[in-house]
Amino acid sequence: MKIVFFGTPEFAAKHLEMLLDVGVSVVAVVTKPDRPQGRSLKVQPTPVKMISQNRVPHVPIFQPEKCSSPEFVEILKGFQADLYVVVAYGEIIKQTVLDLPRLGCINVHASLLPYYRGAAPIQRVLMNGEPETGITIIQLVLKMDAGDMISREKLPITPNMTFPELEDVLCQLGCTSLLKVIRDFEQGRVTRVPQDHTLATFAEKILPEECLIDWVKPAKQIHNLIRAVTPSPGAWCYTMVRGQKKRLKVLRSFYEPDVKGVAGTLIQKSKDSLIVACGQGGVVLQEIQLEGKQAMSVADLLKGIPAHEISLLCS
Repeated sequence: MKIVFFGTPEFAAKHLEMLLDVGVSVVAVVTKPDRPQGRSLKVQPTPVKMISQNRVPHVPIFQPEKCSSPEFVEILKGFQADLYVVVAYGEIIKQTVLDLPRLGCINVHASLLPYYRGAAPIQRVLMNGEPETGITIIQLVLKMDAGDMISREKLPITPNMTFPELEDVLCQLGCTSLLKVIRDFEQGRVTRVPQDHTLATFAEKILPEECLIDWVKPAKQIHNLIRAVTPSPGAWCYTMVRGQKKRLKVLRSFYEPDVKGVAGTLIQKSKDSLIVACGQGGVVLQEIQLEGKQAMSVADLLKGIPAHEISLLCS
C-alpha cells in the first residue's frame, strides 16, 4: 500500500519515523515550508523534513504554501497513493486533495473526539484539568476534525503531568494506533463510527495573553495553566528581584490546597522551597526561569537570591 505522509512538528515526525521503521511504503512527504525559528530567526527545516531527509533521502519532500493549490493537486495525482496519513500538518486540507487517494485520508488527532477539536487539544485538556484524554484516528472530511472515527484510545492524565510528558505518551499511543489502522486498511477490515457533533468542543490555539499568571485565581487553575504551556510559551508573571522588575516564567509546579495568605505572597517553607498564595490554595514552585537566566530549580534560585529579596506582582 502506497502512502503520502502529511505532517510538520516533532509529534508528526515521530509518527513518520515509526512508519519507516516498520517498512510502510511512504512514497512522498508533505510538510510546511521552512520558517525562521528562535531569537536568531534562522530558517530551520521542519522536524518531519529532517526525519525524511535523514531516513529516506530518495523519497520526495514537498513544502507547498497551500497543499490544495491546483498545481500541487496535479503533483499529488502522479503518486497514485492508496492512503494519505495526516498528523499535525497545520492546514485544513481541501476536498480536491481528500478525494485523491483510493482509501481516502486519515488523521491522527490528540484528543478523544468529538471533544477538543482544533489546534491545541493537548494544552487545553491540561488547562481544564481533565482526568483523561487520548488519540482518535478519523477519516478526514472538509470540516475540521469532524470525520468518522476509525480508532479511539483513552489515556489517563495524572494531576502533575506537563505538556511535554503528555505529548510524549500520546505520541506513543498515536503510533501504535496508526499502525493498527494501516494494517486494518491493508486487510480491508476498517470500521467507521460517526461522531456525535452535538458533543463537540474546541481547542483554540493558545494566545500569549492567556499565559500571564493572575495569582488572584484559584491555585489549581494556575497550576493547570503552568503544566499546559510549559516550556513554551510558558506561564509567566512579573517579579521584583532586588528592586528590579523582571519576568519570571514558571516551568513546573504542583498544587497545595491548604495554603492561606494574600494572593501573590511568596511563602518560604524551607531553604529550597517557595509557595505562592493564590485566591484559593497555593502553588508550589519547582522549576522557574528568571528573565535573562537559564531554567533552574527553585532550590538553585534560592542559593543565589534570598527569598526576602524576591516578590511577585499580581496582574
